[in-house]
Formats: sequence, C-alpha cells, structure tokens
Amino acid sequence: MLHAVLFLLSLSALGHAAQRPNVVLFLADDMGWMDSGVYGAKYYETPNIDRFAQRAMRFTDAYAQPLCSPTRASILTGQYSARHGITTASGHQPPQPAGHEFLKKTAPANAPMLTPESKNYLEPAQITLAEVLKAAGYRTAHIGKWHIGLTAPYWPEQQGFDTAFHCHPDPGPPGEYFSPYGVKAEGVPNGKNRIGTITDGPPGEYIVDRQAAEAVKFIQANKDGPFFLNLWCYGVHGPWGHKEEYTKVFAAKKDPTGRQGNPIMASMLRSVDECFGRILEELEKQALAENTIVIFYSDNGGNTHSNTIAEGKKSANEAWQKWAGFQPPTMNTPLRDGKGTLYEGGTRVPLMWAWAGKIQPGSIRDAVVGPIDLYPTLIDLLGLQKPAGQIIDGISYASVLKGEGSLKRDAYFNYHPHAGANRAGGVWVRQGDWKLLRWFGNPDTHELYNLKDDLSESDDLSAKMPDKVRELGKLIDGFLKDTGALYPRPNPAYKPVLGKNPVKTTKDPLDGWKERACKATPTDGILKVQPTGKPDAAFLGHGSAGMVGPAVLKLRARAGQGGSGRIDIMSNVKEAATVGFSAPLEIAGGGWQELTVPLEVKGPLGTLRIYLPECEVDFIEVKPSAGRPLRSDF
Repeated sequence: MLHAVLFLLSLSALGHAAQRPNVVLFLADDMGWMDSGVYGAKYYETPNIDRFAQRAMRFTDAYAQPLCSPTRASILTGQYSARHGITTASGHQPPQPAGHEFLKKTAPANAPMLTPESKNYLEPAQITLAEVLKAAGYRTAHIGKWHIGLTAPYWPEQQGFDTAFHCHPDPGPPGEYFSPYGVKAEGVPNGKNRIGTITDGPPGEYIVDRQAAEAVKFIQANKDGPFFLNLWCYGVHGPWGHKEEYTKVFAAKKDPTGRQGNPIMASMLRSVDECFGRILEELEKQALAENTIVIFYSDNGGNTHSNTIAEGKKSANEAWQKWAGFQPPTMNTPLRDGKGTLYEGGTRVPLMWAWAGKIQPGSIRDAVVGPIDLYPTLIDLLGLQKPAGQIIDGISYASVLKGEGSLKRDAYFNYHPHAGANRAGGVWVRQGDWKLLRWFGNPDTHELYNLKDDLSESDDLSAKMPDKVRELGKLIDGFLKDTGALYPRPNPAYKPVLGKNPVKTTKDPLDGWKERACKATPTDGILKVQPTGKPDAAFLGHGSAGMVGPAVLKLRARAGQGGSGRIDIMSNVKEAATVGFSAPLEIAGGGWQELTVPLEVKGPLGTLRIYLPECEVDFIEVKPSAGRPLRSDF
C-alpha cells in the first residue's frame, strides 16, 4: 500500500507520465570492478556490456557496500546503511521482532567489544524509489534476487513493485541455478524448498536466462510505458551454477595479464552479459531504446575468497576443482582484497548510465558516487519531487550525467561494522583522493591512503600524516553521529580470563610463523622479509595442525626486484623432515600482487614452508578442505 504522501504526488504526476522515459536498472551480483572488458578484463568476455559502454557514461570511482543487502537497501532508500540499519548480508534470515535491541548494552565478560546486529529487513515505512515511481504513473517490476526481507510483509510487492519474480530465502539463486527450482507458492509448507513467485521452467533452464525472459515479457506488456524494470541478476553469486559448454571454452583460454583465469566465473559472466544483452535488444525491438534510461551496476566488489573447499559439499568441490582447480572466483588486481572488505576491491564497482540525447555516449567520469545517490539522481532526471518525510543521504549527480556541471560532494562514506578476515568492523571516508579507514577496537586503529598515487592501498600513510588522520577522523565522527550508526564499542563488562589458561593480551607479531635464514619484521601491518643466509634458503615456517588437504594458499606480497621462491609441505618420516609436496612461487617486480597456490595434498598437511626472496608480505591465508583455516594479517 502506498504512503499517503505518494498518493498526493501521483495526482500531479499522472498527466506527465507518458512523456517520461522508462528506467531499467540492471544490478549484477558479486561482479568486480575489473570483471568486464570495458573495465580492463582480458580473460572474461562481455561483448554486450562493452558495446553498451560505447553509448553510456562510465564511472571509474563508483562504490557499493562490501556486501549485497546493504547496497540493495541503499539503492531503494537513498540512505547510508548506517541509517537504514541493514549492514550485512542477512536478508535471508528471519526479521527481528518489534522492539529488538540491535546493540546490546553488555556482553559476556570474555567479549572485549559490543558488536551491533544488522537488520534483516527493509523497514516497510521507508518510501522506496519504486514507490515514488509508481506514484508518478510508472509500472514497476522487480525480477531476481531481493535479500532484504525473508517474509511476505517485507517482499518487493510491499515496497512499490507491481510485478515481482523472486524467492526466499535468497542469499543466492533458487536451487542450483537450473530448473526445476523448487520454489513453492506462499502458504505452502517450506521444508527445504524456497517460497516465492518463481515458477519452474523447462528442465535444465538456467535461472539467469529465465530472468531475461521475464524482463522481455514485462517490457512487451508495458511498452506504452512508462515502466521501471529493476532486474537484480542472480549471477555471478554462488553456488557457482554454470553452463559447461561455455566453461569448456574458457578452460582452454589464458589471461595474458595473469590476473584472472577462473573458467567457471568466465562462463557465469558470459550468461550475465547475455541477459543484459537480451534486455537491450528488446528495447531496440520495441523502439524504446531512445526513451529509456539504462543503468548497469554491481552490488559489491568481486569475490576473491570463496571456493567450494570451505563449503563442504563434495559434489560442488569436485565440479569446482574439475574446472577451476583451487582458484578463487575472481581477482580485483590492482585493487586490494575483495567482497566483504572495506578495501577498494570490496567496494569499488562498475557503473554505467545511458540515455539517448541526454547522456554523452562513450564518456568517462571520476565522480565519487554510490548506491545512496541513485535514488535522488533518478528523481532529478525524471523531474519528480523528493517525497516528504524520507531522509535521503545521497546527492543527485544528474548534472554530471547531462554534462552540466560537477558533483558537489565534500566526502563519501562506507560503513561495515562487522568483523571478518581477522579485521574488526570499520568505516571509511573518502575526500578527494584521500581515504581514511577506521577499524573499531579498543583503541581504534587507522589506515590512510592517497588513492591517486596508491590505488592498490599498499602504502599506509597514517603514521606519517597524523594531522590528516585527525582531519578526516572528524568527518567520520560526524557521519556516525548524523546517521545514528550502531558501531562496535568496548564492552564495559569485559574481564580478561586469568588463571590456568589466561587470555593472551599480546599477539605473536609473526602469528605463529617462524623465520628461518631470514629476518621477518612486522611494521604497520606489513611483514618485511630479508634473507640472511644462503641464497634461496630463507623461508617462513608454520605448523598446520588439524588442517587436511587439498588446500589453497593465498599470499599478497610485493618485491621491488622480483624473485623466485617455492612452497614446500614437509612430512615427518621416521622423525626426519622430508618434502612431501612442492610448488613454485614467482613474485614479479613492482607493486602488490595476490598469488594463489593450490596445495594438492590429500590427507593431513605437514609443516608449511614458504621460501621467499627479499619482499614485503601483507597477508598469508591457507584454506584447507577440512580443519580450521589460517589467516595471518601482519
């Protein structure tokens, strides 16, 4: 049911509705900044996306949240996640009851921090972008992943969409990407199946293809417009459903840059590209392309950490290893890290807008924009009014799109208060070329980067520029206060456990790694390795108790001159250490690079030895098929 304020808006808008352009928002899932040809990929093939760029404005500094649900809620509300409260990918979980306390006032004595809980749903009281467009005479459709409300009161039909094709729970696609999808209608006992409005197609139908078919059907039914098509694509999110006929082609291909090379991801991206292409083709077929605003976007950075080894599904493991070995889904180089992190690889995403005669085709802009801005920008372009009572954090960049001016923005923020990958929750601010990260703790810690000079975030300037840290830190303080953010803070009841098994109050600076024939010095989160013995003898060693292979080792390092090394797994045979497995390791000279090495060992892993040239190491990560993973951030 639409809000009363929107009803009044609709009365004045209906007379102009037929003149307004249609709107198509295509949101890819987990597609990184470097995952298309137009953004620099040399391995993936995205011809439709690349052709679209020729008639679109492409943004180089567009952001999303580190995870999908917060981005989706920000698109529909125009609000920072710190304000709307959806701060992680928890929309597939039951909504919290009224009066729920999202930040407890205390915690058990062994917990050093109080940590906030994300909302699992989008508040029905929010006046969404879809509701504004519906009130202005638009027919509205949501097709695909939702992930901001598990139960019917929070579904897209209650947030302004006339037509909806979706299912729940929905962190990923229904079933295994292929029909039958196993989705039941609302009110049918759920069991292990999903509920929603998705219906089965022919056996073996691919869900991304089905999304394209549903979009075409909606366009045909509403060609007299105006309409708003909100397609949130299921690709390229796990569980890694892919068309093997496509995957075979990419398995025989190599990336000349050495950055990417996962044939499953390439196959899935091809299907996403085809889905987008079918929509563009239908707009042309219906003579609607000239009067349609088309937006291509992604919900977070590329996934560089998931693989089926950690998911414990034997059949999925075997399928992944058959085609992709032990590779992560994608790599975001030169950006640091990926999905789920506050570094550029987790938050910087592709974004393109096209509107014939209004937006300069083939243009490129470096304006810093994000999901909060899409709502006010569209309203501005369509000549609509912001709804009364809706707080909108975003800023319209319609003037940038129309070539009439620059974006008037002092600072942009990104907020993820949940710990992950040995990091506390955090927040960052970007002002111009400067980016300050604050990691919540007791005390808080900071990282400062100049993105113009250091896109890979490899040179932390926080210790050298304390005045800049304080200056940007004040902006973060204002952001947290203005949005009412629930952020981690020290637990007043915390007491370190003393006695037989005391809690360690100081961390081993090498995190369990032993230096042999080298000097390993951690400084400002970076481990500097300097060989001291014979050539090629320097290594870092670590026990791997409880870890079972096969496994994957990931290393982020840089070496000014480059150099060779190797990874050995030592097996104890009659109390003598012997090499049970060995793999080469090459570190090219220059900037930071992430290296992924499959440890193709069956059974318990022995002691790990990483032989290194003189270099710097950001992190070392080992993911076994069984046992506790190892992640060392120095």
